[in-house]
Amino acid sequence: MAQASASTKKTVKAPVTKKNTKVQGVSNKPFAQGTGRRKSAVARAWLKKGNGQITVNGRSLEEYFTVQTALDACKASFNLIPMTSGMSAEVNVVGGGYTAQADAIQLSIARALLQFDETLKPELRKNGYITVDSRVKERKKYGQKAARRKFQFTKR
Repeated sequence: MAQASASTKKTVKAPVTKKNTKVQGVSNKPFAQGTGRRKSAVARAWLKKGNGQITVNGRSLEEYFTVQTALDACKASFNLIPMTSGMSAEVNVVGGGYTAQADAIQLSIARALLQFDETLKPELRKNGYITVDSRVKERKKYGQKAARRKFQFTKR
């Protein structure tokens, strides 16, 4: 009897409905992407339609950076071009200190702007925003105290 009752049971699945996540007429897709590196910091920036705000790791720029020089470096390539008032930048940055992160963000935004409009290259190049600063910390050598510093020499 147990076998007969088990075979007569039918499983009813609920109908699958798709949720409409798109809002008509509003597209928040990024239209340009740029990557910047400085020392050990890596920043990826996406340009979207917006109101000129820069978001770093999900927080506002002023909340993420407390040092004014870092804030100015991040905003530099974005504020140079007047058409960026209708754009916003979403940046993801990892590694390095705040200065290296700020320089990486500046380069990533400048590269994203170049991807958006190639005619901006002379102006960005003139101000030094697409020049890569490739200086990194030199490694320590064996038999020495640091990268270049030697141990103190005693004659006697």
